[in-house]
Amino acid sequence: MEMGALHRENATMSSYSDADNQCQPGNTICDVTVYQQEVIIVPVLLLASFLVTLLIVLLMRYCPGKGNRRRPTITLARPHSTSRSSRHSARQNLQGIEAPPELNPLEHEELPMTTPTQRDAPATLSAVLEPPKERQHGSFNLVTPLPLSFSVKPDDSVTLYRARMDNRDVILRTLKETADDSERQSFLGFASFLSELGPHPFLPGLMGVVSLRIPLITVMEELEHRDLLGFLWRCRQDTGVESPCNITEKRIFTMGGQVASALEYLHGQSCIHGNVGARSVLVGRDLTAKLWGFGPAYRRKTQAGTPGELQNIEMRKWQAPEVLARRPVSQNSDVWSFGILLHEIVTLGDPPFPKVMASDLLQYLQRGKTQKRPAKCSISLYSIIKSCGQFAPHERPALAEVIQKLQSGEKSANNRTVLRVPEPLGIEKYLREAGYGEAYNYVVL
Repeated sequence: MEMGALHRENATMSSYSDADNQCQPGNTICDVTVYQQEVIIVPVLLLASFLVTLLIVLLMRYCPGKGNRRRPTITLARPHSTSRSSRHSARQNLQGIEAPPELNPLEHEELPMTTPTQRDAPATLSAVLEPPKERQHGSFNLVTPLPLSFSVKPDDSVTLYRARMDNRDVILRTLKETADDSERQSFLGFASFLSELGPHPFLPGLMGVVSLRIPLITVMEELEHRDLLGFLWRCRQDTGVESPCNITEKRIFTMGGQVASALEYLHGQSCIHGNVGARSVLVGRDLTAKLWGFGPAYRRKTQAGTPGELQNIEMRKWQAPEVLARRPVSQNSDVWSFGILLHEIVTLGDPPFPKVMASDLLQYLQRGKTQKRPAKCSISLYSIIKSCGQFAPHERPALAEVIQKLQSGEKSANNRTVLRVPEPLGIEKYLREAGYGEAYNYVVL
């Protein structure tokens, strides 16, 4: 081996010596011709190799490969793209009520989603979001801003969109790209909270969460008629022959039973909802009612607070007396609010206790006062509303009993007479009578 290397070295030196003998001193052209491999070809090859390597690095950096193609991609329309004419159209759709375009029920609610997990093995956030277990599906398409409807506290950090995914309609809740660590933690923490609750036929379906890229997106099934409160308002003067707004007494028992079933399931998961009301129920195409609005439940779990932590001003007329008195909340508190929900449905969206100031409601209830029977409310339905509205928590029926009464009443309920309310409901009047007007000053634009 050493002899061979020495031989090659001698040969090389001999070639250089021969080259030197071929060129006269100072003959540059001759030198370049003799040494063209060392002077031209090798540098050109090195430069070409560098450029090819740089190009590959840039392509890998800015053009994701196959490993990323399974992650959903999305091009979002900007929120301000909603034109004034479309806002006006959305307001016109709310027959019987003039709702400000700034108010949006789903913005008011907490809507983070996560991948559904097996009920017998609740997943942690890290397990749910583990990349190898991400469900593969196509990209989002037909993305448009969600029309505005009703809300009191819009969340500026989140924007809602309607989209298509895997040939079905979904709602996208996107976190702003400038969100700080605290907002991102809360966004994903709520997703984990919902995943632990597990699936239920009367809870909105959780489709998944995009957590490995910006913006963070949570995905849920879209329920066509959105929040129940806005749906009831649209039903007030709707006289369409094939309108989905045909709310009959039988339909009230059916929808009530669906919400009560979801509420009983949550209680079985040691979760007190704390926000039961028409604004927290979503309505599907077939008028299936699904319970939503888990913001207070999540805050109760993650934030240490006093017994009066649910004392939110905008919720007072839906809260049980013990909550108004800043005493510990219980499952019976949800039963009270469920009675208010039934009252909302049978009145097509009237606020509870409209003649009583929210600040005076506790004293009003302490005097033994209750909600009066609505004009078009049957005796059997009113008996359920009244039993849920007992002042003492222990005197209210268990949800299992409520469900049984609703199922029994559904069998004999009137399924022909459609509820109608001739007079329109103005948003300013509603906010005032619902107790919002005592803390917020809205201007209808």
